[in-house]
Amino acid sequence: MTSKQPALYIGHGAPLLLDDPIWSGELENWANRLEKPEAILIVSAHWESAPLALSSIEDGTPLIYDFGGFDPKFYNLQYRAPGAPDLASRIKSIVGESQTHQSKRGLDHGAYVPLLKMFPGADIPVLQMSIPTFAPEKLYELGKKLAPLRDEGVLIIGSGFLTHGLPYLKEFRIEATPPTWSVEFDLWAKEVLERGAVDELMNYKALAPGLPYAHPTVEHFAPIFLTLGAASDTEAPIKSEIDGYWMGLSKRSFQVA
Repeated sequence: MTSKQPALYIGHGAPLLLDDPIWSGELENWANRLEKPEAILIVSAHWESAPLALSSIEDGTPLIYDFGGFDPKFYNLQYRAPGAPDLASRIKSIVGESQTHQSKRGLDHGAYVPLLKMFPGADIPVLQMSIPTFAPEKLYELGKKLAPLRDEGVLIIGSGFLTHGLPYLKEFRIEATPPTWSVEFDLWAKEVLERGAVDELMNYKALAPGLPYAHPTVEHFAPIFLTLGAASDTEAPIKSEIDGYWMGLSKRSFQVA
């Protein structure tokens, strides 16, 4: 019998996450508590495209090494997951064939870096979907449209970073002391999520402390709204599965039932 899947919002880190035993372990332990999904739909901060675009549906979708300056080993990573043509067709039926674009794009690091730790067997069909807009309300509504996929065994993942002020970091060590703006934004989001106050989160540009340092651009925060829209109870309190900081950035991550 197909088990209903949650929807997740995760911090995906850089390729260096793969060498961090603490964060890697947290992702592995979290995934081990989940029922194995029939398929995975992931929306990464690193693919903005309108209209809505879907990644390659071929088996062994190639990876995009969309980063620079790292150890050469990271450019040899592989994640040969099965393609997800049925999931792509289902999304087109939900969103509308004319409102989607089928591409041959591979998975970017916002997708495969966390998947390498959470589902290392690469035996689950994976489909990546673009972020078609940064408007919180529109992403939230898109999440609501896609929520029925969860009943069909599809794990929906929004992959970003709760704070992502890279231009304002002064230390590039995993254990660096988090800047004040990162802590303030992180704790504000935690408190709002725990109250289930999605409307306040949507108004983050006006309400959240630490802006614009926490998000000088918003692509790493935007996936959170798709995840929240896919919740069964959109006003339920949300408890974090992972918290803490990585290079001073918040790695807070959660799931909704």
